Formats: sequence, structure tokens, C-alpha cells
Amino acid sequence: MSAALAGLGSRGRSLFPGLMACGVVAAAATFLSEHYGAPVMLFALLLGMAMNFLSAEGACAAGIGFTARELLRVGVALLGLRITVAQVLQLGWPPVLIVVVSVVVTISLSMLAARLLGFQAIFGLLTGGATAICGASAALALSAALPAHEQKERATLFTVIGVSALSTLAMIAYPMLVRALGLDANAAGVFLGGTIHDVAQVVGAGYSLSRETGDVATLVKLLRVAMLLPVIVFAAAITRARGVEPGSQRPPLLPWFAVGFALLVLVNSTGWVPKSVQNLGSELSRWCLVAAIAGIGMKTQLKDLVTVGIKPVALMLGETVFLALLVLGLMRLAA
Repeated sequence: MSAALAGLGSRGRSLFPGLMACGVVAAAATFLSEHYGAPVMLFALLLGMAMNFLSAEGACAAGIGFTARELLRVGVALLGLRITVAQVLQLGWPPVLIVVVSVVVTISLSMLAARLLGFQAIFGLLTGGATAICGASAALALSAALPAHEQKERATLFTVIGVSALSTLAMIAYPMLVRALGLDANAAGVFLGGTIHDVAQVVGAGYSLSRETGDVATLVKLLRVAMLLPVIVFAAAITRARGVEPGSQRPPLLPWFAVGFALLVLVNSTGWVPKSVQNLGSELSRWCLVAAIAGIGMKTQLKDLVTVGIKPVALMLGETVFLALLVLGLMRLAA
């Protein structure tokens, strides 16, 4: 027993410097986001990349790696406290069908487009999932479900940067598009919640129009977040079917953080979870995800992202435009 405690203490001491470094970057990113309005994930990523020297061999390396892997998974699991089954039922079936169809079609075509552009299909799964589900959080969750390879972190970072930038542009442009199309409050909420990538930008765009639009947009967006679970399972199934590198471990069909996500959704749906606990879990999830992306940024060299070329940019921009057109088309069919 004493040996186990000693080992745990030694492990904690080795991780602490890196954990603190990621925590400081997360706090700085949160401060900048609250005062300047840009996505917190983008600030965390850029600040982390500016401190990438910390991930070299030294006191912080182990804790940074732990934050980028394990705290990421904890943050994804805690996203389940944002959603209840009652919220889904409250929307009615048309928005549910719109979300399900748009997520499935967008990811499928993204995987096909990635192959046509010369990338692996799982890169299309990563970018398409980030676009169709919940932005940077989905990119991080899907990355955690995919096997380790030399281009994985680079692809994840590019996806987080791209989806954060596009989500911010959509937050500005889509409310103007909604007004130009003459959509009512409910339809505007479905469109904004069904197309903008990140939750924060959905909230900002929706409530900039009206309270009713903001409420509907937030619920639709949370429904897209709920689609994270089946897509993670799909990613894990693809990974298992493709096989793994010799000597590496075969990934589970149901990653533990996906199971945790599902269980927390079910528990949250009972109504037994106090609002204060829901808020605490949501805030803890946000901090874990922000710290994780800071850690990923610290492990990346900026020169690796400069060389990505125009094709990945075109892929993500095309996914964003396609999703907006698809949701508008589905809304017209459902009307």
C-alpha cells in the first residue's frame, strides 16, 4: 500500500509542472476571450504554440502530454452534463431529423472529399465532424478516438484553428443572412444552431437576434453535441477495422470517455442533478478542454502548420458552406 502511494506521489510530482503550465495558459486564454471576444480555444492554441519550448525534454514535458491526452478525455465526458433527453424531445422531430441528416451527410461527403483531395478518409472524418457537430470540442473528441500517428496532432491543430476561425466568421455573417432570408425566430434558431460550429458562437449569434431565437439555437446546438457519441463510436469502429501499427494497442469500440458522456447524459436526464452541479460540470469540462488544447499547442511547431497548403483550407471552407446550404434545404423540405 505504501509503495503504491509512493508511486502515485511520484507520478503526481512529475506531472505537476506541466499541468500548471497548461493551467496558466488556459487561464490566460479565458481572460483574453472574455475581454476581447475571440474563441477561447483559439487563444489557448496560439498561446500554447508560443510556449512550445516547454514540451521539450524537461520538467513540464510529462504533464503537458498528460493534459493533452487524459484531461481532453475527461472534458469530453463531462460534456454530457449539458444535455438531457427532455431537451431533445422539446424540439420536436423536424429539427432532430435536420440535425441527424446534416451530420451524417456532411461527415460522409467530407470523408469522400478528403480522399479525392489526396488525404486519408479519417482526416475528412476529423474536419467533417468538427464542422457538423460542435467545432473544436468535436475535433478534440474525435482525435482522442483515433489511433496515434505522426500527422495526428498536426491535423488536429489545423482543424481546431480552421473551425474556430470559420465559426467566428459565421457568428458575424449568419445573423445578417437570416435577416436577408426573412426567417422567423424559430426558423432562424434552427438554422443558427444547425450550422455554426462552436457552442459559444451559436449563443452569441442567436441572442443577438432575439431571446426566442437564442433559446432555439442553443437547444439545436446541444442536439448536435449529442451526436458526438455515435460519431465517436463510428470513429473507433473505423480505427479497429483499419487495424493498428505493430506493437500498438487495438482501440476499444467504446472509448471510456464516450461511455462516460452517455452515462452523464442519462443521469442528467433524470432531473436529479442540481443546477449547480450541472454548471460546475460544464465549467470543469470547458477548463479541461481549454487546458488540453493548450497542451496540444505546446507540443506543436508552427512551421508544421505553415506547410499544410491550400487543400485542407478548401476542404473546411467547402464543408462549412455545404452544411449551411444543406440545413437551409432540409428546413424548406420540413416546412
